[in-house]
Formats: sequence, C-alpha cells, structure tokens
Amino acid sequence: MTTTRPRPTDAADGPDSNTATDQAHQLTADEQKWIDKKKYAWIFSLFPAAIPLAIWGVAEWMRAIGAPDFFYHASWFLGPVAVFLLIPIGDFVLGRDGENAPEEFVPQLEETKYYRIISYLYFPIMLASLILCCWQWTHGGLTWYDKLGLAWSMGMTSGIGIVAAHELGHKKTGFERWLAKIVLAVPAYGHFYVEHNKGHHVKVATPEDPVSSRMGENAYSYLLRSIPRQIPRAWNVEKTRLARSKRGQFNLDNDVWNAWLITLALWAALLIGFGWGILPYMVIQAVIGIALLEFVNYLEHYGLLRQKLEDGRYERCSPEHSWNSDNLTTNIFLYQLQRHSDHHANPTRRYQSLRSDVFAPELPAGYATMIFAAAVPPVWFWVMDRRLMQYYNYDIERANLHPAKASKLRKKWNRIAAELGAQNSATNTAKVG
Repeated sequence: MTTTRPRPTDAADGPDSNTATDQAHQLTADEQKWIDKKKYAWIFSLFPAAIPLAIWGVAEWMRAIGAPDFFYHASWFLGPVAVFLLIPIGDFVLGRDGENAPEEFVPQLEETKYYRIISYLYFPIMLASLILCCWQWTHGGLTWYDKLGLAWSMGMTSGIGIVAAHELGHKKTGFERWLAKIVLAVPAYGHFYVEHNKGHHVKVATPEDPVSSRMGENAYSYLLRSIPRQIPRAWNVEKTRLARSKRGQFNLDNDVWNAWLITLALWAALLIGFGWGILPYMVIQAVIGIALLEFVNYLEHYGLLRQKLEDGRYERCSPEHSWNSDNLTTNIFLYQLQRHSDHHANPTRRYQSLRSDVFAPELPAGYATMIFAAAVPPVWFWVMDRRLMQYYNYDIERANLHPAKASKLRKKWNRIAAELGAQNSATNTAKVG
C-alpha cells in the first residue's frame, strides 16, 4: 500500500526535554561529520553520453577476436540494453538511497565546482558520440540493422541528454542555460528549455498541463496529446514575454527561436560534413530520444492533481504532486531526477543537493523499470491505478482523470471503495463482538 509516512511530532515540553536536546546536539555532531558518499559515483552519470563510443569499442573488439557475426551485429544494440536492463539490475542490487545532506551542507554542495563540471562534460562526450555515429553510418560498412542499433543507442544518449539539459536549463548562469540549448539541439527539442521551465512548472499536476499525464491515459495517447501541445505553449510564453517590451516574436531573444536556430546550425553542419545520407540517422535518434524523455514525463505526475481553491486558483505545488523514487542507480544516471518533488519545490537546486521527501508518493521501481510497465498499458494501469487510489484513500475525485475514461474509472473505483468500506465495517463489528 502506498501512503506517506506520518509527519514526525514535535518533542513535548516536560521531563524528557533535556533528552531531546541532547539528541539534537548529538545529531548536530553527526551532521558535522557528513560526507557525500555518492560524490565520485556521479562520474557514472556521464556514461550515457558515451554509450555509442562504448558500443563501437565492443563491436570492434568482437570483430578483432573473430567472434561470430551475431555478437558483432548485436553489439550495436547495447545502448537500449544498458538503459533498460543494466540500470534496473543496478537498482535491484544496490537498492534505494534516501539519504539527504544536512541542510547546512547544501550551500557548500551547491558551490562545489566538481559537480558542475560533471554536468558540463555531458555535452562534449555526447558530441563525440554523435560525430562517431555519423561517421559509422556513412563509412562504417554497417548493415541496415546495425544502423538501426546504432541510431537506437544514440537515441538513448540523446534522451538522457535532455535530462542533462534539464539540469542545466534551470540554473541562473547564462553559460549553463546556453549549454542546455546546445544539448537540446541534438534531439531537436530546443523548445523544451522554455516549455518545461515556464509552462510545465507553472501548470504541473493540473488538467491544463499537457505534460501531466492523467489517470486512465495510456503512454501512447499521452505522447500524441502532449508533444504537439508543448511547442505552441512554449512559443506563446515567449511571444507574450517579448510583447511586454514591445519586441516581435521572431526576435533573437526569443528562447524558443534561438534554440531552434542552434538546432538548425548543428544539423546543417553535420549534413554538410557527412552528407544527406545521415538524415535518417539524425531523425531516428531524435525520435527515440524524445520518446524516452516523454515516457519519463508520463511517469512523473500520473494521475496526481492539485486541487482548486475557492478563488479559482490551484493549490500550491507540494511534494504530494510528483511521483518519486530513491532507487540509487537510476538516480545516479539521471542526475537525481527521480527526487522530483524537491525539484519542483526548488527548481534551481542542483542535482547533488536534491532531497528525498518521505511525504511524497513513491513509484514501486525506478524510472528505467517503470518505462517497461508504461510501454504495456494494461500492466501500467494494474500497477499504478491502485497505487494512486491507495494514495488518495480511494477518493477518485482527488485524481487527475482522463476525460474519456472518467465515467468508467469513477464507477470502478467507487465500487471498490464501497466494498473496502463494507469489509472494514464488518471487521470492526467483529472486533467489537
């Protein structure tokens, strides 16, 4: 059953207050010794950027040792294998990590340049992978299925690259924001920089947000609804912003427009350098990268809803409006994106400082595993609908419902709630008797 843990009560005044004070002093002493046990594990967050480099090395090694052709051809598909098999295995083996840095250490963590450099390095490694893939596509002598594996693997790099861009795009420095746009140019998703920060973060967990998935909505319907609506919303945000200073929408200060121009420049440079033959590769890796990102978006707020207040506004976004996960391996590879509640509460907070929140709803597994469930809608609904209803104490009206499925969902879960209520009543009567 998925519930939030009860909030800790304050220590009562009285004879035991000195004990509470002593415990507080002891906790402070322990906190003073705190070190980031994950500090050097963050280096592994760069591995997704290097997936194509790694699989090229494996493929060449297979050829060098005279391995059967099957192993050589299979090598080009190791990208999705790494993401969808090795990461879930890592989650299973290493388990969960709910440790938070003591609050007084957060400013120090935020200012430590090591962590920033890790996030900055994703792009140059990703660019090297992109260029290698272009060369392999045109000069590597690959079969069509080798090329499919190559593009699919680069799509994993691009999709996780959007997560790296997400980390950078929330920051206040111009360098990081421009680097985010450059990373987003690889999957041609530059509008994400505006749409996510100024659209999704404003309307999250409401029916007005195309990026917040609804109970009863499968992942494929979600992608078809969400992706086309994000572009005009991002453009309108910038158009409105520029209009306030009486500037036109095609001004270079339009962050959607300039991000698209960066995309155009990158893709044009690659097409000039390697020829039009790489266009199918570029499109495939972009589509896969975008799909990976949007599947993650589908997981993050499924069915969760901010309630409307009497004045017509929505309640403030709180930890209860994002699904979270403390699975260590996925968090390392995704810059702790799974600590999603804290990200929405503190959007500029850097990945190494994001906090696990015991009051937020939890996914049963990490993102990499849950994408498998989302890819098979009956499995997803079987796992997540009950989890969502348990979280809302079987009150279907508290959930963000897919309009086309709302009537059916209400009928089903009101019946289940009534049955559970009757069972509880019978149990209580038996205990009294």
